[in-house]
Amino acid sequence: MAQYHLNRNTQKTGENEVHRSDCGYIPRFENRISLGEHFDCQSAVDEARRQEPFWTIDGCAYCCPTCHTR
Repeated sequence: MAQYHLNRNTQKTGENEVHRSDCGYIPRFENRISLGEHFDCQSAVDEARRQEPFWTIDGCAYCCPTCHTR
């Protein structure tokens, strides 16, 4: 299992990205929301959508490519 985080900063394209804790593009500590440990990025994205239901959530293209849709 891996630790995942949600970026509080919205991307220029309008979404907030989910990152694995070992991602080179993970946001600074104060700009992330912990999503806990998950077996895969889809589970982490689902958790992010539960925590922030009004945000558009996407996976990071680098650490969560199977969940990256934009």
